Amino acid sequence: MKQSDIAEFSVEELKTKLADNEAELSNLRFQQALQQLEKPSRIRQVKREIAQIKTVLREFELGTRKGKE
Repeated sequence: MKQSDIAEFSVEELKTKLADNEAELSNLRFQQALQQLEKPSRIRQVKREIAQIKTVLREFELGTRKGKE
């Protein structure tokens, strides 16, 4: 997901997406431990998305980002 796509979401949508990504990351790590993970690069992608979402949420908190709240 691109940064510009993330910026279009509201705060509630971002929180939902964050929870989904954290659950997916947990699932991917579990699959990796069992050596059933098909795409190891997906872990990196999900971690990056989580960081981007947290950054945008923090910008909303600080008031530096205006948009849907």
